[in-house]
Amino acid sequence: MIVAKVRFAPGARTAWHSHARGQTLHVTQGAAWVQSRGGEKIEAYPGRTIYCPPGEEHRHGAAADSFMEHLAMLDDADSPATTTTWLEHVTDEECNG
Repeated sequence: MIVAKVRFAPGARTAWHSHARGQTLHVTQGAAWVQSRGGEKIEAYPGRTIYCPPGEEHRHGAAADSFMEHLAMLDDADSPATTTTWLEHVTDEECNG
């Protein structure tokens, strides 16, 4: 398992992406937004863990008014560079909608 501590400035977010073997996010500081494509936006606070299944397109980042930090864990990944598929950027409308 690969574990990375990732910090986001207020309003910062990833592009849409997926992971071949899934991803687990554990919020350690601030307020996070996590959303699967076509799903509801989930607000998460320290202590909350969210699982994104293999191949599910999703995005995550900080709420507009809060720095955020999470642990991003990739299941059985050899390298995030080969098991993560990056897609288009998340628009302001998608982020704030």
